[in-house]
Amino acid sequence: MTIEKWPAEESGFQIEEDDTFEWRDYGIEDYATLAVFWLLALVVFMQFFSRYVLGNSIAWTEEMARYLLVIVGFMGGSMAVRTGTQICAEFFYRYMPGWMSRLLVTLVDLVSIAFFAIGGWTTWKLADLTTSLMTSVDIPKSFLYYFVLVGFLLMLGRSIQIAVLHWRNRSPAHPDIP
Repeated sequence: MTIEKWPAEESGFQIEEDDTFEWRDYGIEDYATLAVFWLLALVVFMQFFSRYVLGNSIAWTEEMARYLLVIVGFMGGSMAVRTGTQICAEFFYRYMPGWMSRLLVTLVDLVSIAFFAIGGWTTWKLADLTTSLMTSVDIPKSFLYYFVLVGFLLMLGRSIQIAVLHWRNRSPAHPDIP
């Protein structure tokens, strides 16, 4: 005897198929992050192939993979800020009065902007102070900090855009929560 827990007509679970690609739906940082990600995948494949197939690993691939992963993380952070998919406690917004949730959204936006600005400034200072070269490749480590700086600046710019959108599109009851 089979018991259907959720018959198809009553489940309410539907899968939306989104098989159209619009290049305008993505920001320039999405494409740059994708390029760095594929470069990372290529470097990791080279590391795997040289170590396990050829029996002798290429020395620079491990260090480069580590740095490329850092770059993907910081540049990908701007994608999360643009789409509003970073971690936030939006559960509380729904149970607050309208004025309090608007105030909290504004405060969160201002703190995010300050955080990204301070992170960018600190990274700029660290890049200026770093004079050493990478261990396995003769590239200055400051290049890594400049890529992190670009990530912070992209996150700062997107955070300012989101704050302006929140300020313009606030409703009397509750603001648009990302």
